[in-house]
Amino acid sequence: MKAPLPLLLCLLGLSFGAHAQKRKMPAKPDASTVYDSVSKPAVPLGGTQKYAQFLANHQKYPAAAMQKGIQGTVPISFIVEKTGTISNVKADQPLSPELDAEGIRLIKSGPQWTPAQHMGKVVRQRIVVPVSFVMSPGSEVVTVGPKGTPAAPANAADIAASANPDTPPVVAPDKPTRPVGGTEAFFDWIEKNQKYPDLARRRKIQGKVMVEFMVQADGTLTDARVIKKMGSGLDEEALRLIRTAPKWEPATYKGKPLKQKMVLPVLFQL
Repeated sequence: MKAPLPLLLCLLGLSFGAHAQKRKMPAKPDASTVYDSVSKPAVPLGGTQKYAQFLANHQKYPAAAMQKGIQGTVPISFIVEKTGTISNVKADQPLSPELDAEGIRLIKSGPQWTPAQHMGKVVRQRIVVPVSFVMSPGSEVVTVGPKGTPAAPANAADIAASANPDTPPVVAPDKPTRPVGGTEAFFDWIEKNQKYPDLARRRKIQGKVMVEFMVQADGTLTDARVIKKMGSGLDEEALRLIRTAPKWEPATYKGKPLKQKMVLPVLFQL
């Protein structure tokens, strides 16, 4: 006996409805799955700005790469585990052994992360951070003269010429310059002494002013200049802060103090 047509359509409707509802149910996150895209991405502790500041402050340009004049960007990928630690750190697109190794070291030395979440559960996420190495014209590195005595700094544009045996080799300081009391103490000083320009405040301008300066052998900061301008009084305030900042510990080579050029971001946040 055939079922009445309305009843048959009703049964078919229920069948299709149940099937559609079943297809919409998302699969639960697998415990070992590594996600590239999640509903709530992982973030470094302290926020992305502090993380970028950390990377900028702790990056060391390998002397071997400087000698060869190598610069560029190394994408470093890693997994943020459910505990906030990172693993599987590697250079996705190798640039040079020296820069790849420094990019990996830099990321490994960073802070922990707040892990990602997907569908209400903590999951593992793959992150890629580009680490850039740039030798700006006029930047300086230490050279070694006869019998290991420090010679005059060499211009970055002439680094390639150091392959000539008649030219003193380019080397990095044994101990790079650093703020007295550490980087965190220096940025605390910047924050406490910063005077936000009225014009920038009215225009609601905030961001990062990149300042280049020289740390002399006695630790004083000189020759400050803005290399990434923002305007509205922020550039002038950034220069004032660097020029009035406390002394740094100078760079040293074989125990002797040397001057070193630095590039530092001065952050302005409303």
